[in-house]
Amino acid sequence: MLMIKRIYEKPSITDGKRILVDRLWPRGVKRSTANVDLWMKDVAPSDDLRHWFAHDVAKWVQFKAKYKKELDGNKHFVELVHIIKTHDVTLLYASQDMEHNNAVALEEFIKPLLGKDSQ
Repeated sequence: MLMIKRIYEKPSITDGKRILVDRLWPRGVKRSTANVDLWMKDVAPSDDLRHWFAHDVAKWVQFKAKYKKELDGNKHFVELVHIIKTHDVTLLYASQDMEHNNAVALEEFIKPLLGKDSQ
């Protein structure tokens, strides 16, 4: 099963593997108490794309298209999909916008790649 959650939310036993998918470590979160199993910053949007998007909702559709293109051939993205196929996973993000962030986009990209049993 694949879920997404803000890293600032309280961890849950149902989270499974907790994977941070942001390029930068979240502000105010101590690594020692973050309950992050894996930090996959290489599946996050590039710095250029992140700066271009700047959480501008008007750019959301373009952002997703550019982000998906960045992930084409990304071995870390392939690794993430494999992990999700074999474990329950919660993708963690720091953005305040719960509808327009890279974890939401990743979930959208990954769900079609999972078999029915994994969703």
